[in-house]
Amino acid sequence: MSDSEKLPTKESLQGIDSAPKSKHILSCDRRQTGVAFDQEIPNEQAFHQKLQTHLSEAPDGGMRAWLAVFATALVTFSTFGFSTSWGVFQAYYEENLLLHTPPSTIAWIGSTQYALAYLPSLATGRLFDLGYFKIPVFAASCVLVACTFLIAECTQFWQLFLTQGVGLGMSCGFLFSPAIVSVSQWFSKRRGLALSTTALGAALGSIVFPVAAQKLIPLIGFRWTVRVFGLILMATMGTANIFLNRRLQPVNVRGGLFNLKAFRNKAYFTYCVSGIMILLGLYTGTTSALVIVTPDILVSPELTYLSVSAVAIGVSKDFSFYMIAIANAASLFGRVISGLLADKIGALNTMAVFTAMTGITTIAWPFAKDKSQLITIAAIHGFSIGAYISLYSVPAVAMGKMEDAGRRVGMFMSLIGLGGIAGPPISGAIRTATGGFVDAGYYSGGCIIFGVALLLVARYLHLGRLWGKF
Repeated sequence: MSDSEKLPTKESLQGIDSAPKSKHILSCDRRQTGVAFDQEIPNEQAFHQKLQTHLSEAPDGGMRAWLAVFATALVTFSTFGFSTSWGVFQAYYEENLLLHTPPSTIAWIGSTQYALAYLPSLATGRLFDLGYFKIPVFAASCVLVACTFLIAECTQFWQLFLTQGVGLGMSCGFLFSPAIVSVSQWFSKRRGLALSTTALGAALGSIVFPVAAQKLIPLIGFRWTVRVFGLILMATMGTANIFLNRRLQPVNVRGGLFNLKAFRNKAYFTYCVSGIMILLGLYTGTTSALVIVTPDILVSPELTYLSVSAVAIGVSKDFSFYMIAIANAASLFGRVISGLLADKIGALNTMAVFTAMTGITTIAWPFAKDKSQLITIAAIHGFSIGAYISLYSVPAVAMGKMEDAGRRVGMFMSLIGLGGIAGPPISGAIRTATGGFVDAGYYSGGCIIFGVALLLVARYLHLGRLWGKF
């Protein structure tokens, strides 16, 4: 049998070039990776199906791919869905557990938790590229569950800071970024829909946990409510660890945690700056449910001004709690619709349209004068804000090779996290200085709209033209 008639060997399927090259190309994608090689299938072997053509071509579907999406949705439910319920904890600590601790001091727990949910992405993205995925995810899952149960046993500020601020924050940071990048390996043409579906978990969690706490604390007490949350997280993260899986084998890309050469890509650099600007204003409007509101606690990025303004115009505190739930429920629909649009017109184009809507509503909400106006703004804001949160990793993945996607997404998330941390305190300072919400709305909305303009600049730099799918 001649060289051109030889079937591919096991070694060639694993990436070892043991067979000579010929004119015709046949490729194989074996579970996690594939290697293009040149072979010709003889006539007597014509019944064998041709395999997929390149390692970077994702299947865009299938049982394992959608199970990875489901698992990542459970991760977002357990991390950002849980952490955005901080307002409930803040209110309880102020009134009960930490009665003599200033609200601004208590808020540092939520601020730290929020910051650490983003900043570790710099390390976790690089670890993912190098192949460290399942073990770090499992370890972080154990820490997340353990810290949740420990919250119920805490009685002092420093204990809550270490468990809920540092422990939960770090575990969320080690879980989120690798899970998102793993989904990107399974999808290419339908990546927008896949990632927006994973973000549904965060929106659902931000509804379930605050509402459950509101109902359970009067019935079974705070400690048992937190233990119920721990059992929920044990179930969700246990399931997620079973189904989370990467498709491609790791590649030892040169460089350390922070690849400065990536910023030579003007489109990527501009995209990172736009993310910082957008996050400076994005979380001023709606990020968590807050029941009891005092001016001192507005230093925390996890808290919301929408509930504050609701109380200020005469809406009851009980209903102001559900104002955030309305926004989060609307974001469920926004995330799905934006994912479908992203696959049609491009993720960055979709983000630009939806995020511009978010900027407009951020400027408009301080002018709401009654409950109906505030509900309308909350619903539109929640609907539009979901697009950016769902899709911001898609352009970052597309601006380079898949082998380095983890580090690239990690750098982006770590940088925009700085904007998310700084934004609400700046808005709080503006509100304190002016005595109202109008100027804070102008600041936050202006940051978002300026970030949208930078998104369009990044698209131009990437495509080389003013309009196109990206």
